[in-house]
Order: sequence, then C-alpha cells, then structure tokens
Amino acid sequence: MNREFREKIKKRTIFTCVIFVLWVTVLVLRLVQLQIIDHARLKARVTAQNEDIIPLRPTRASIYDRHGTLLARSLPVYSVFYSAFSDETWETQWQRIRPLLDQLEISRAKKERIKNRIKQSKSFTWLKRKIDREEAERIKALNIKGVFLKRETKRFYPLGQLAAQVLGKVDIDEKGLMGIEYKYNSLLAGEPGQSIILKDAHGRKYQEEILHRPVPGQNIYLTLDTTIQYMAERELARTVHEFQANWGTVIVSSPLSGEILAMANFPSADPNSSAPEDLRLIQWNSAIQQILSPGSTFKIITYAAALENQAVQENEEFDCHLGYIQIAGTSKRIRDHKRFGLLSFPEILIHSSNVGTIQVAYRVGAANLCRMIQQFRFGEKTGIDLPGEEKGLFRPLEKWSKTSLPSLAIGYEIGVTPIQILQAINIVANRGSLIPLRVVKDKHLYEQVTGRPTAPRRVLSPETATTLLNYLTRVVEEGTGLPARLPGYKVAGKTGTAQKYDPNLGTYTSSAHQALFTGVIFHRHLPLLSLTIVIDEPQGAYYGSQVAAPLFRRIAEETLRYLRIPPETKSPAFIITAQKRSIE
Repeated sequence: MNREFREKIKKRTIFTCVIFVLWVTVLVLRLVQLQIIDHARLKARVTAQNEDIIPLRPTRASIYDRHGTLLARSLPVYSVFYSAFSDETWETQWQRIRPLLDQLEISRAKKERIKNRIKQSKSFTWLKRKIDREEAERIKALNIKGVFLKRETKRFYPLGQLAAQVLGKVDIDEKGLMGIEYKYNSLLAGEPGQSIILKDAHGRKYQEEILHRPVPGQNIYLTLDTTIQYMAERELARTVHEFQANWGTVIVSSPLSGEILAMANFPSADPNSSAPEDLRLIQWNSAIQQILSPGSTFKIITYAAALENQAVQENEEFDCHLGYIQIAGTSKRIRDHKRFGLLSFPEILIHSSNVGTIQVAYRVGAANLCRMIQQFRFGEKTGIDLPGEEKGLFRPLEKWSKTSLPSLAIGYEIGVTPIQILQAINIVANRGSLIPLRVVKDKHLYEQVTGRPTAPRRVLSPETATTLLNYLTRVVEEGTGLPARLPGYKVAGKTGTAQKYDPNLGTYTSSAHQALFTGVIFHRHLPLLSLTIVIDEPQGAYYGSQVAAPLFRRIAEETLRYLRIPPETKSPAFIITAQKRSIE
C-alpha cells in the first residue's frame, strides 16, 4: 500500500516537473522570438504607431519690384493630415474621420483617394491643405484621434493680376509652375527640412522633434516698375477694348541696361485664382511666346543691311511705280498703302513704302540680308530670364525661294516674337550694341540661372546705327509714325501692319491684321525708354499708325511724367556719343 502510494507521488512529481519544464521552455522560446527573432519587426511596428516623419518646407522667398514693392509672398496657413494606426482596421479609422471630411467639404474623388491610402496602411495622408486659422481652430477642438494640424504657407499676390504672366504661379506645394516663380524656383524655394512627430497611445501628438531645419529661400528683386506696369496694362486694355481686338502686348525697357520695366498682356488673370481658364491665361505670355509676322517694323533690319553694306547712296531716288511691284519670276504682286512715285532712300523708310524697300533689298542681296537677320539674332531666343520663350521661325538661306528676299524685306516669310522686335530696336538705340534683356535686377542671378553673359555684343557699326536712328526719328516726325510723336522729346520708331497667316488657306489673308509699333524715347541724346506694341486683329482701323502708335504715345507720356523727365527745347540730329547710365 505504502509502496503504491509512493509510486503515485513519484509519477505526479515527474509529470509536474515535465509540465513546468515545458512551460519554461515555451516561455523562453517566446522571449527569444520577441527579443531576437521578431525584434526588428515589432520595433518597426511600435515606431510606426508612435512616430511619423514629416517634411518641413522652408518659407518661400518673396518677389519685389525694382523699388521694393511686394509682388509675391507666402503667408502662414494650416493643413490637416491623418496619421494611421496599424493596430486598427482601416474600416474603424475610416469611420472615425469620414464626418470630418464631410465637414471639410472634400470632394468624392478625393475621399476615395484618402480611403485607399488608409486601406494601404499609409501612415501619412493629407486631408486638406492650406486652410485658414479659424477652420484650423475648429478642427483642433474636435480632438479626433490621428488627426493633426501642420503649419504651412500659401502663396499670395497682393497686386492681383498685375504682371501675372511675368510673376507666374506655384502649385499646392509652392513649387514654381510658370513665370519667375518657375525660372528662379531653386533660389526662391530654399532647402526643405524634416521633423519627427511622436504620438501617445491615443494617437495624439505629444512631441515634435526637428531633424533638419529648413533653409529659407532668397528674395528676388525684379526690374519691373509697378507704376509703369500698371499704366501699360491699363492703356493696353483700353486699346484692345476700343478696337475689339483679340489680344495685345506691350513691353517697356531701358535700352542701356536691358532691364524690362513693364511687360503687359491682355487678356490677363489673377494668379491668386486656381480656375483652369485663369491658369491658361497666366501661362501664356504673348510678349515672349507669340510668333507673328513683324510687317514693316522689319524694314529696320533691311535698312541696317543696306547701310552696313553701303548698298545704297543716301541721296538716291527709287521709282515706286505708283504703289505696285511685280516679283520677278513669279505671279506675286506687292502693293503700297499709298501710290508713291519717286522717293529717296530715307523717304522710303519714312513713308514705309513696300515697293521701295523691296528695291533696296535687291541692292542688298539675299546673302547680306540673311547675314544681317542672323546678326540681330532672329531665329534664336533672346535669352530673357523667363520660361517658355519661343525662338521664332527663320529659314536658312539655302531654303529661300524667289519670293523670300522681297518678302523678308518687308517682314514676311519670317516669324518673330514681340521681345525679338524690342531687342532689335534696342540694338539700334544702343548704337549697334546688343545688351541682353532681363527681368531680374541682379545681373549675377541672371547669369547664374540663364548661363548667359550680360556683357554687350557688337551687331552694327555705330555709324550705321546712328544714321538709322536719324531715319527712324523722321518716321515719327514726318512719316507713318506721326501719331507717336511726343512734343519736346526725340522719338525714333517704326510702324508695322502685318497680314496674318491663315493655315487653312496656306497664305496670308487681307481680312486679319496685326498692328505694331516699336520705338525709342531719347533724353539728352541717350536712349531712355523703348517700347514694342502688338495688337492682334483690331477691328475697323488696323494700321500700326492708327492703333499701336497712339498707344505708344499715351504710355510714353505717362511714363515720362512719372519719371519726371522734362521735355527738351531742341532736338538736334543724332551723333555718335559715349553711352551713359540707364534708369535707376
């Protein structure tokens, strides 16, 4: 009996020991699994539940005009984001934040995107960007698990649509999309940083740790003068409405420095708006992107070639055949806007005779005219520090036809931009030197971003440019440019009226025109201001002398008054002089 009892006790003891050993073994194995095998996974899970790495965007730098007037800046706003939890089902999390999305008026499509991110266990999801302080306070008061507020900035353009195509616009992350915002984005944007947000067990932020501080961007000062820009935009809009035109553009520059003082486009839009039509208008800068026929403004190039190559004597006269000329070897006839008889070499330009200019071009020759067009840099970009500039259309000499020389002489069979026309008149105004055009005040920034030097380049001899300036002054004083005349100021300029090319007809049409004027205002014998104007399809009157020249005069008068440039009592002929400083 006692022996049986002892045997039973022994078996129970052994069984208990085995169970205990097994239990300890399982416990040890579990600890090994947790501490060694699953350590990295569990640590990552805990970290994912309690930490979020958030990008820190630097404050985007501001943009100012030449006098320090604010044109663009970034203002503080708030954004709402959700930090997901891996220990909760996506359905639970979705039900928790869905009422907030309704309150934030989130679109159905965006709600689906947010839901999909939560389904995919994405730890960080934006709910709504760039909200004001009042809305942010309401969300904060709700105290929803996993919902946080982050301070950001929103781009603001205090002057609305003023210079909209020059300034451009940024996207939701304040990355430049167009204009100066795009071209100088790397300087304006600065360098981003990073922070870690630590959450408690309830999903609420209790600490934010900055890993890398963001570096703010660099403020940029433009060459624009907001007062001149405003006057140019106002008068341009008035002209477009008056003549029921499609669009128009005006560029004002300081020839001696190459600085753009105004670049106006109509129609325009407010860059504070995000409407698709407004974005389209802001993206299209006619001043640098619109390719057009320069018409008679291109006679400046023909005359530069004639003078530089000494192809014609100044006192020579040409028979303008009462306004018609037949192009040799073709059926093409070109006419004048008036029935001219004999005209001297300067008078042909003064009165803008097509027939006379074509005869001058035949004297110049195709090779010399082609060379001069290339010297003026037509067919290539001016290099202005704005994105999207077009280089225009210009065929090489070997592809010219029988009509090319006479057509090019009067501004056809070539496509140019308004900024290229401005560059051409500036070359003449600067006595033959090409000074690069720019919209940023700092020359070093221009060179850094464009990779182009700001040093002048010789295009024409000073003698040729000076003679041509005297001719262009007579255009305004006694010729087609008379409506651009400014009593007491010396103005050199050229009108232009171009038929538009109809791609459906494959030829130029006489039913649609563009009115042009380009000119320079001098003070004390030095070029003070230059303007180029294009008005597309004016109705009724359509000549450059009727539409663009009066607009030139109005803008010039107001600008001179604003700059306090007094009229001069005498306006002697141009002579070759040393260049002095430009507008400050």
